Parts: sequence; C-alpha cells; structure tokens
Amino acid sequence: MRELPLATFEEKLEQILVSRIEGCRGLNHVERLSGGAAQETCRLECATDSGVRLFALRRAAGGVFRPPSDTQPGLAAEALLMQCAKQAGVPAPEIHYILSKDDDLGDGFVMEWLEGEGLGTRILRDEQFAGVRPQLAYECGRIAARIHGIDVVEKGLDRVLARITAADYVQQTWSRYKEFGTPHPMIDYVGCWLMQHLPETHRDTLVHNEFRNGNLMVSPDGIVGVVDWEIAHIGDPMRDLGWLCTNAWRYGETLPVGGFGTYEQLFQGYEDESGLSVDPEHVQFWEVFGSFWWSVTCLGMVDQFRHGPDPSIERATIGRRATEGQVDCVNLLIPGPVAIPDPVRDEQNLDSPHAEELLAAVSAFLRDDVMQATEGRTRFLARVSANATDVVLREIRDLDLYRQMERESLCKLFSVENESLEALRWRLVEMLCGVDCRLDDEALQAHLRQTVVNQLAIDNPKYIGLKHALNSA
Repeated sequence: MRELPLATFEEKLEQILVSRIEGCRGLNHVERLSGGAAQETCRLECATDSGVRLFALRRAAGGVFRPPSDTQPGLAAEALLMQCAKQAGVPAPEIHYILSKDDDLGDGFVMEWLEGEGLGTRILRDEQFAGVRPQLAYECGRIAARIHGIDVVEKGLDRVLARITAADYVQQTWSRYKEFGTPHPMIDYVGCWLMQHLPETHRDTLVHNEFRNGNLMVSPDGIVGVVDWEIAHIGDPMRDLGWLCTNAWRYGETLPVGGFGTYEQLFQGYEDESGLSVDPEHVQFWEVFGSFWWSVTCLGMVDQFRHGPDPSIERATIGRRATEGQVDCVNLLIPGPVAIPDPVRDEQNLDSPHAEELLAAVSAFLRDDVMQATEGRTRFLARVSANATDVVLREIRDLDLYRQMERESLCKLFSVENESLEALRWRLVEMLCGVDCRLDDEALQAHLRQTVVNQLAIDNPKYIGLKHALNSA
C-alpha cells in the first residue's frame, strides 16, 4: 500500500476517531514525531466533549499491514500486550482502538497520550527528576515483577508470542554476527562463555525484552508508562532485569540499574512485588548477554550502511560502538591489568599541515560552526560527523602500533611467526568456537583485554567502560 496523501490520511483518521472514541468530535492537528524503518508515531490533538484531548497513533511506516514474525509479534499484539500490562498494574497507555484493514490506514492503534520524559539522558540529568531518581530502580523491580506475573495463557498471549530459550537467544545472536564475516574474537569468547553458563530456569513468563532506561516514560512523580513492546516474547524473566542493568543504557552514569539505581534496590522491588528471590548471577548472565547482543547489533548497522537502504553517517558510526559492548564484557568476565600504550609520532611526516591537523580542523568546524548554525537532525548528524572525524584522526595516529601489538600477541599465543593478522584473528575465532577451548587461559584473556581496550581507545576513548577497564586490578 502506498502512503496516503496527508489530507486523505487526516480525513480517514478523523472518521475513525469520531466513530470509535466516545466523546471525540474531531481531529484538530496531527504531528508526526518519529519515522523509523518499521514504525511511526503521531501526536493527535482532538476536540472532545470535555475539551481538547491528546492521543497517540502508532502504526507501520507508510501505512502498510505487516504480518507478525518470530521476532516481532505485530502491532495488534503490541496493543494487546499493553492492555494486559495495564490490567496488571503496569504503567501503560490505554488502548482506544486497533486499526483494521477496512480502515485503510495500515497496521496500528490509537492510544492514550502520556505526559512524561522518555529520553534516558534527561531522566538521569534533568533537575526536575532529581527527587524521583532514587526510587526508580525499586519501582522498576516492582513493575518487572508485575509484567512477569501476567498469565500468558489466560490472556491469549501464548498464541501471538514466540517462546525463546536462553540457548536460542544466544545462538540466534551469535549466528547473526557470524553472517557478517568479520572476526571479532571477543564476541566469540562471550558467545562461548554464554553457552557454557546457560542459567537453569524453572519458569517461562512474558518478557518485555526492551525493559530499559529509554523505554520508560518518567514524570517527576515516577514512571508513568512502559513503552516499546514490539519484540516481547515468552522466556526467561531475568532477561528484563539484566537488560535494564546493561551498561549501554546507563548513559555514562555509574549506577548499574539504568544509571539511576543499585542492584539491591532493583532486586528488593522485584522480591517485594513477586515474593520470589532474585539470583544475582542469573541476572548477570543476561547483563553479559545484553552487551554481547548490543555489540552484534552495532556491527549489524555497518551491514545496513553498506548494503541497506539507509547509508547514513549515523549507521556507519554506530558500527564503531561495537567495541563498547565488548569492553563491557571484558569488565564483567575477564577484568585485569591493562593500559593504553603511548602513541608513536611519525617523525617522517613533513606535510604542513599534516593529516591530523586537517582532521582536527574539520572536526572543530562541524562542532563550532555547523552545529551552531543548524538544528534538529542536521545538527545531530553534524555532531556524529565530528565524532567520525575524530575516530579517523585517532586511527591515523594509533592504528599501526595497536595492530602490531595484536599481531605479536597472537603470534606468541599460537607459537607462529609469519601469518597475517587477519589469518591469526580467524585462527583465534576458530579456537574460541572449538569444544576444547579453555576460557580461563590467562594469556588468552590478557590478549583479548588489551586488544579490545586498544580498539576502544580509537573508537570512543570517552566511553565509561574504558575507564573501568583501565582501573581494574
């Protein structure tokens, strides 16, 4: 289905709102808030019997009907999930109407508009949330327990959601990484560790699967909504707790639960609500998996940048964030002494200005001039471009030394002399995928630790996980 012209879209939408929502008299204004590859969200201002009222429309991008899949149950299922969640006491918007094919607007639903903040960085840093932040981790624990307490059979969710075991999830993610055909030995190390430490689970529940800071709507009074249920499934409930604790969603803060709380607060909330005890090691498995999954997902952005429909600088630079997830796994699984070597200056470079100076000037122009003269997405992409320029600058300065260190370390590890770095990396990947691999080998761990730290020093030296790695003893 082709996307409807704006007037036709608004006319059809108004007819639905007036006929399906009690007290609605008409549609005053539609504002499209986001437009991802799969879904879009619109803010609807309506005239009602009680005055102006806001709603939200969530639908498939372009107004199409998308069939459910194993990984995404579809928008009708997402609406059902939120209805069930609200009935269970989970903060969630009220669902007013689920679109049908006869409505000719595509797959989607109309829901209550929630007033709250959804950006994780603002939740962590804005003064208006200072009073509620200390309670958020405990509140998240209670909300997660309510989600996991929903009877999936009684509510019919077992008919629309896939069942995914821990082993399935690890293997699916690891297989996706292998399809990229690029060797990242730390990812294979973590994949092997996860398969060797699969948790024993004695219950399957509804799993939100995106339960994290950034998918919670927060007001100065607390959490007002849990959103983005599009990849929910039935499986291990501790997946939600581990994902909430994954370092990527702390946005540079040190507190482990979303950047705003402690493990103890989260677990206490969960136990108080559910009456079930939480095993910290079980949650840590899923925290490790979260960083593993995020690293693979970042590499997937590179694949989309090269071969997909969106060759944007944003997707390209996200690919370099794969090292962030890897260093988080280093800190969780193999912490130890590591240091960044001092860069070696090229005394033979007589160019004036040399490449580093030119790139620094481009970066400064993007930040100081382009960003100040633009706004919205253009301003955002200017910042992304400046960051990408800085990555190239550091790579020119440091890459030769770091690759030499990596090759020498691998030659020592395998007792060889004349193999290329690429061949040595693939040799290490094969070893890590073998059944006899010893993950506790200190030389192996030291090699992975140093290699990941060196790469992150190029990709994003400001990432808080790098600081943690360098401070490990």
